[in-house]
Amino acid sequence: VQLQASGGGLVQAGGSLRLSCAASGRTFSNYKMGWYRQTPGKEREFVAVINWSGGSTYYADSVKGRFTISNDNAKNTVYLQMNSLKPEDTAVYYCQAQRIGDPTFNYWGQGTQVTVSS
Repeated sequence: VQLQASGGGLVQAGGSLRLSCAASGRTFSNYKMGWYRQTPGKEREFVAVINWSGGSTYYADSVKGRFTISNDNAKNTVYLQMNSLKPEDTAVYYCQAQRIGDPTFNYWGQGTQVTVSS
């Protein structure tokens, strides 16, 4: 399984970015796909998750109303649209695939840096 994250960059506060996570190596119909983020010296924190098949979503309170997670089955890709970005959103963002009901099957992509300047 490979998860390839991209789309990070430098943006001013109030701006937008869209992260992509291209998934390959298996079918993900019974997986949930998530985005997490981490800053130096802190634990990795949950940002958003989507059920690959059903499309149900869940967000951390800190990003609710600003970020939107979605997926494109044809492209095997998960997106994180980030609007109204704040300096505190600065982090390395990681995508994750986890089989529903079986956390043994848990995969991570490499991170993509998001920097929001004030």
